[in-house]
Formats: sequence, structure tokens, C-alpha cells
Amino acid sequence: MSDAINIGIIGAGGMLPYHLRGFRQAGANVLAVVDLEPETAAKTVAKWSIGRSFESVSSMLDACPELDAVSIIVPNKFHKELSIQCLKAGKHVFCEKPPALNAGELEEMIAAAKSSGRRLQFNFNNRARPESFAMMDYIRSGAVGRINSAQAKWIRRTGIPGLGGWFTSKELSGGGPLIDLLHMVDLALYFMDYPEPEFVLAQTFNDFIQDKSFKGPWGIADVEGGVTDVENAAHGFVKFRSGQVLSLQISWAEMIRREEVSVTFQGQKAGGMLQRLFGIDGVDETSVDKAEIYQQEHGVSVNKELVIQHDPEMGRERSAANFIFAIAGSEAPLNTPDQALALMKIIDATYESARTGKPIAI
Repeated sequence: MSDAINIGIIGAGGMLPYHLRGFRQAGANVLAVVDLEPETAAKTVAKWSIGRSFESVSSMLDACPELDAVSIIVPNKFHKELSIQCLKAGKHVFCEKPPALNAGELEEMIAAAKSSGRRLQFNFNNRARPESFAMMDYIRSGAVGRINSAQAKWIRRTGIPGLGGWFTSKELSGGGPLIDLLHMVDLALYFMDYPEPEFVLAQTFNDFIQDKSFKGPWGIADVEGGVTDVENAAHGFVKFRSGQVLSLQISWAEMIRREEVSVTFQGQKAGGMLQRLFGIDGVDETSVDKAEIYQQEHGVSVNKELVIQHDPEMGRERSAANFIFAIAGSEAPLNTPDQALALMKIIDATYESARTGKPIAI
């Protein structure tokens, strides 16, 4: 296709295959990959038949003026810097989650996107799961009514992604599981139509963050002498100006039965639940997905299970494809910068409430 969108990927980490396959499924050309490790970049180019590899973003942008967009898959600290660099170079940006270290950084990214006239989108891939599409169709049909309350969970028993690495350094990551596993908070807000938050009351816990027995089977290797200064669990309550409420429970390490990824909600006409249960923390092979609707019909409690296609990748490829479709104008973007900013303000307020022990107004 002569009018195919050309894209470059920054960072040859574990998320690259999902981004790449999603872009290609949507008809885009992946022309380049950037990684600070030349050997890693060369292996990635050979494995995935990508045109060229580079050791810096600047060199890629200079050598590939035909690029329409970039995908950013790097530690959180560099999301703002690289997004702004690429936006100023006239490229659309698809950035991994979280959007940035905090809301202030994201505001700078949004300003750059508006100034450049280019798209800024984030990999909130759980919106792209088959269950999420099915649930949103149900909500948009009016069958649920206004969602009064929701509960967002991504909880793990043994899921710390390596001690002393960038995941556990607040300077590099912005926080622990709350900012890493923000997906269910975002998904709950998405179902609720992103109401305006009023205040957050929250608490974080760090009882197990230094305990290697709570490490997960994924992530990165431990870094001897590295920094581990983030929470292992966060619990909070968000009150919205509309009167709606949201509770959240997010953890890498917590005394629970098994890993659970879920949003449950209670609407004026119906309730619902979208849930994934894992048999082993971080391993998908034993996972169970459910999407259910709860209603009263003719005075009887009725539970409906939505029939959906199982997606072990949890929407990662579909989310990347949506970015390409959104650039082409054939599909609405699955998320907007304003939604991402509202989410980051809630995350910032959650950490501040935990630090001060007080409710934080937004």
C-alpha cells in the first residue's frame, strides 16, 4: 500500500512483539527500531524483518524522514522526553503506559502534541480486550444506566518485577504497582465515562517490597545495590463531583489467594464484572476470563455471561492496531490525552494522600 503508515519503534523490550504485530495487522510498515544496545537492536531487526536499527532516536529521525509515527517502549522516566522529541519532529506518538511519571510531565506532552498537530495515544491495552469491547457495547446501549460505583483490582500475591531495577526505583518508574498496573483503574473510569474527580483518600504499603520471596516470574533481573523505594500495594477511594465513587486495590505483593485483574461496577439499571484470574502470578496459560452482567428481571435476579473470544494477550496487539486506524481516520482512538491526564491526576493524588494521611482534592 503506497499510503501505508510508516512507524519506528523505540525500545526493543518485551512489549515490542505486541506493538509490531498490531501495527502490521493494521497495515502499517515498521521501518526502524532504536535500542541503546546495538546487539539487541541488530537481533530484533533480524528476527522481525525490520528495515533498519539505530542506537539513538535522533539518528533514526534524521535518517528516516518518511516515518509518520513512533512507538515508545522504554522505562517510564523517558516517556516525556522522547514523546516531546518525536512530536516536535512531526511524528504521531504511541507511548507505553504509564503516560509519564506524573500529571505535570503529561501536561507538557499534551502541549507538545497540540502544538505539533500530531496524535498522542497510550497503550491502555485492556480497553482493547474482547471483554472490554463487549462490555462497552452493553454500557453504551443504555442497559446499565449511570454507573454509581466501581471497584478496580489488579492484585498479585508474588509479583514484584525484580528488586533494585527500574521498576522499583521511584525516580525511574514514578511508583510501584499503582502506576505500573494502572489498567483496571483506567478501565473502571472508562466504563464510568471518566467523571470529574473531587478527592482521593488512599494508603500505600511496603511490608514486602524488599522480600525476594514475593518476586514474580517475570520482569527484570535483580540489580545488586539498586534502589527499591516504592510501594508493594496501594488501596484507595475516589469520590467524583457527580456523586459516583471508585475504590481501588493494586498490588505486586499482598496476602491474597491468587492474582486477580478485574473491574466490578454497580449501575442504576444493572451491574457487571470483567475479570481475569491467574493460576500462577504473571503466567497466562492458566488464566480464566469472565464478563458478566447482573440485572433484575420480573422480580428475579438474573446473571448474564457475555460470550467472548479469549485473548491471552489482553488486547495488546489490538491496542496497537487502533493507533494506526486512528491515524488513518478509520477508527476512533481508544484513549485520549485528556483521559490520560485525569488518570495521572488520580494516581498523583493517591500517592499524596498516602504520604500525608489526608484526603487530597483534585
